[in-house]
Amino acid sequence: MKPVRVLIIDDSPTMRKIIGFALDGHPEIEVVGEAPDPTAAFRMVDTLDPDVITLDIEMPKMNGLDFLKRVMKHRPRPVIMVSSLTTAGAAATIDALANGAFECIGKPSLKDDKSFAELTALVLAAGAARASGRSENGRTSGYTDARTPQPASRVSERIIAIGASTGGVEALIGVLGDFPADCPPTAIVQHMPANFTRSFAERLDRICKPKVEEAVDRQPLRPGTIYIAPGGGTHLEIVRQGDGHACRLRQGDTVSGHRPSVDVLMTSVAASFGSDAVGVILTGMGRDGADGMVRLRKAGARTIGQDENSSLIYGMPRVAFELGGVARQVPLNRITREIFSVGVIIREGAIPCHS
Repeated sequence: MKPVRVLIIDDSPTMRKIIGFALDGHPEIEVVGEAPDPTAAFRMVDTLDPDVITLDIEMPKMNGLDFLKRVMKHRPRPVIMVSSLTTAGAAATIDALANGAFECIGKPSLKDDKSFAELTALVLAAGAARASGRSENGRTSGYTDARTPQPASRVSERIIAIGASTGGVEALIGVLGDFPADCPPTAIVQHMPANFTRSFAERLDRICKPKVEEAVDRQPLRPGTIYIAPGGGTHLEIVRQGDGHACRLRQGDTVSGHRPSVDVLMTSVAASFGSDAVGVILTGMGRDGADGMVRLRKAGARTIGQDENSSLIYGMPRVAFELGGVARQVPLNRITREIFSVGVIIREGAIPCHS
């Protein structure tokens, strides 16, 4: 198998060396070039034809977002945004994902072996996506298909819980973009550093019909609202509060290697809603969410998993399926339709489909 050929673009010589050190140690990756700015990078894209590009956001002469747009127009290929975790950087990175970037990740650190492993795995996934011809720019195809029925006249007393990790940002943009304005309360754990989740929620709020916001502790659940778990510090649970339900943010150890954890969210939803829930597990590395999906299914909830062909990383959905936590596996471009075909939204006179 040919190695994945990578071009590193970053204005910091130190960061270029760190990224190169992280990637060059893997036998299936070859760093073919380094560029200090987008102007130099354009020439290298033409001459080197890399399989994957790692790209910083803030650089001289041209910022990373403008470079990304030009690459996707003229020489499309998977581009991984490697951004410092600042608020401004987070907002720009989310915009980059919406403009075709493959995925975003924080800058690796010599003091954190996990950051090296995450970057390496992401580059390998990006290289595999290009080699498989999933799409020219690394996106999963099919987002433009009609998926969701027209908004219902009545919303049932239900909840939707979604978990995702690597590749989940773009997957969620595709899935949530077709949610109706009066959808049931929807709680989401997307593995993402702390400074990214607020920007991600704001981005989704601009493009989705329902209201999208970062979850707040003790915040009552309301129809037509999507709640994103804050990244990096607390778990998100759904708990009973008075006559209804609310978000609960709590400290605690990592679960399945993460905080917030998909397992924690799904387990709390199983306890609070039982069969009145729909659980969805999307693309991601590892197994977070698998145990929670099993609990949801045992509680009578409907459970849906993204299938292998449409997953950027078929890790979390695979484990959940193998453990029996996923009742139906479907392609990404059918997940929204699947959610709303199982009675989450009930039309007057309609019979929910349970096939």
